[in-house]
Amino acid sequence: MKWRFDDLLTFLDVMETGSITLSAARLNLSKSVVSKRITDLEAALGTELFQRSPRKLLASDNAHAFVERVRPLVREIMDAADTVGERYSAIRGTLRITAPMTFGTFYLSRMIADFARQYPELEIAVELDDRMVDLVRGGFDVGIRIGILKDSSLIARKLCTDRRVICCSPTFAAANGLPKDLEDLGRFACIDYSNVNTSQLWQFENASVPSEPVSVAMHGRIVANNGEAMRDMAISGLGLVLLPMFIAADALRNGTLITVLPEARPLPYRIYAVYPPTRHVSAKVRAFIDHLARHIGEPPIWQMQDTLRPAQP
Repeated sequence: MKWRFDDLLTFLDVMETGSITLSAARLNLSKSVVSKRITDLEAALGTELFQRSPRKLLASDNAHAFVERVRPLVREIMDAADTVGERYSAIRGTLRITAPMTFGTFYLSRMIADFARQYPELEIAVELDDRMVDLVRGGFDVGIRIGILKDSSLIARKLCTDRRVICCSPTFAAANGLPKDLEDLGRFACIDYSNVNTSQLWQFENASVPSEPVSVAMHGRIVANNGEAMRDMAISGLGLVLLPMFIAADALRNGTLITVLPEARPLPYRIYAVYPPTRHVSAKVRAFIDHLARHIGEPPIWQMQDTLRPAQP
């Protein structure tokens, strides 16, 4: 018995979801069809890929070894098919995107909508998550990364540099005063980002030794894993917050947040589009990243008309 490509694709999806039911829903197939494809693939390979029980589906050691070998090969096949299809100037298939939650809801969703209108034959799946997602294991074509890139195996294109700003609400400033300098900053309550170590979050440019940024030890009274939540808690007067401008810009414009230590220069964030390494970048990925670069610009669109309100001591 020979294995079929559809069976292989179904196997990869089940390995990702860990569930025949979830894969059936995502692939728009019945559970019986998904189960048969897995069974047929096992028969063709002559090995058991999953241990089945009424409540669980457990991948075997063979399945884990097989998926690590097969996933990059399948991606190469899909990319090659996309590349061949470029001669017809058609962007089609499915584009799977992952991005941080706040950036996705504030800006990316509108850019994706514009892109989708341009390419009606393209299906798009978007997953927003502030946690770092493994693009290859998750089967994503492209991801948005903000800050410092930790996975050097990914191919990255910088979309823009986004400066960061210390800010607080006017009510917090009135009740607690304001820091005089970076050394004074550490005695104030702050709102921290749980996805980044505090010593890495509160870092500032060092005019004396540019290669050695200044880190400030802060007291994180509140910790959150989402920038929008951090902004809203700062607006409520719960502490100082260090935010990228794409999150802080609107609140600074309308005065619900004010800048603190405007002369301080927090290390900026860089926003990247990343994708798994491949010999042939698919037409859909290249077109999407070009689309983002045009719409975001440098400096980015959210900084074009910012009028920041400095805090008054």
